Amino acid sequence: MILDSVLYLAAAVIVVMFLAAAIKIFREYERGVIFTLGRFTGVKGPGLVILIPVIQQMVRLDLRTFVIDVPTQDVISRDNVSVKVNAVIYFRVVDPEKAILNVEEYMVATSQLAQTTLRSVLGKHELDEMLSERDKLNADIQKILDKQTDQWGIKVANVEIKHVDIDPSMIRAIAKQAEAERIRRAKIINAQGEEQAARKLVEAGKILSKEPNAMQLRYFSALHDIAGEKSSTIVFPIPMDLMQHLTGKKGKGKKG
Repeated sequence: MILDSVLYLAAAVIVVMFLAAAIKIFREYERGVIFTLGRFTGVKGPGLVILIPVIQQMVRLDLRTFVIDVPTQDVISRDNVSVKVNAVIYFRVVDPEKAILNVEEYMVATSQLAQTTLRSVLGKHELDEMLSERDKLNADIQKILDKQTDQWGIKVANVEIKHVDIDPSMIRAIAKQAEAERIRRAKIINAQGEEQAARKLVEAGKILSKEPNAMQLRYFSALHDIAGEKSSTIVFPIPMDLMQHLTGKKGKGKKG
């Protein structure tokens, strides 16, 4: 009786182990790459999957989007500025067969490829472009990664450059450059303003020369402004034609 109980117990254990090895349940975002006697025989899931123990083996894959931090990379820009750059990439497995058969560890391979691509792409650009055109650089890196990982069954959805760290001495140089640029723009704007003001004065002078009455109104307006100020000195503007008339008379008297 004891021997029969032991046999029954052993049989039950074997059956449970067999079922545990044979029955697999995959979630909606999981797939299983099946090998039969070492040969690839298909991708199964989600749901219930039954395997033949010993004869068949399975590799489970997650199809959700992975987020990987790209370690900080030393990059020398095209204008010979040394910076430290790190990024983050978003990717997912779209072809489980390729992800298992074509590359040993797709996670490690994608991370290493992202590091080399980051250095290669950013090294072709100047520092100003790294700081001001991140969206364009992100798109360029994503496009290159997506093309190269396609053979691994990987889809790179997005790449984001997180930080561009610059040496403190270079930060001071950039600040001086920005200050000089602001001063240059201020001088240009000031010169343009003076040029426009001079043109308007010339136009106003032409209009006033055509209308003598308008000039008289300007005299009255100037007198009104002067009278409103708290000053003991009052300056009366004298028309230019009157000055010419007086100087002309004086010259004629001397001749006579």
